[in-house]
Amino acid sequence: MLRTLLSLFLLALAATAQAQTAPSASQIAGYEGLHRAAHEGDVETIQRLAAEGADIDARDQAGRTPAHVASFASNDAALRALAEAGADMNALEDRVYDVLTIAAVADDPELVSLAMELGNRADLITSVYDGTALIAAAHLGHAEVVRRLIVGGAPLDHVNNLGWTALMEAVVLGDGGSDHVATVRALVEAGADMTIPDRDGVTPLQHASARGYDAIAGIIRKAAAGHE
Repeated sequence: MLRTLLSLFLLALAATAQAQTAPSASQIAGYEGLHRAAHEGDVETIQRLAAEGADIDARDQAGRTPAHVASFASNDAALRALAEAGADMNALEDRVYDVLTIAAVADDPELVSLAMELGNRADLITSVYDGTALIAAAHLGHAEVVRRLIVGGAPLDHVNNLGWTALMEAVVLGDGGSDHVATVRALVEAGADMTIPDRDGVTPLQHASARGYDAIAGIIRKAAAGHE
């Protein structure tokens, strides 16, 4: 178990190093056209530029489309205007994130729902870890986002290239507090497979028990007992 914990610590550090990167102040200052309008939530300009034939999926130096920029800025109206103008809602920026995962990490439930309404797929594989928006939200304990993604059809048992499901991430990268308890409850009640282990063969229940996450362990045990 000690080797497993050390591996988890190193993986968590690696994950932090590869996190999303919002546009910097200097990048924002240099934005023009649709990127600037998306950041500022300027719907009228988005509509005008789109009508004039502007590239609705143009990229900045980090591969962000105006839709990505609108998501980082939590500009719902701008995102809707871009989608209505034909923006690719499943585009990935250079760090392999889509609008939905950006909204999920930002803990923005309304934007998460809007992105799916506008065509952003909940099953899209994102990030350098081959994850999903659900895994990202579960990792951070964004319980309401997790619930909305589940309703939107996010795959409950997708395993990323670290060998973790959303449930596993909620346990091994969570803090055992109320947000992660609620996240685990949502996943378990939705039917997430509680038996999928990590690469060392350790299950979410075993990880929760080892960390003293009694509430999480209790949720998993109760659900497992109900399946017997």
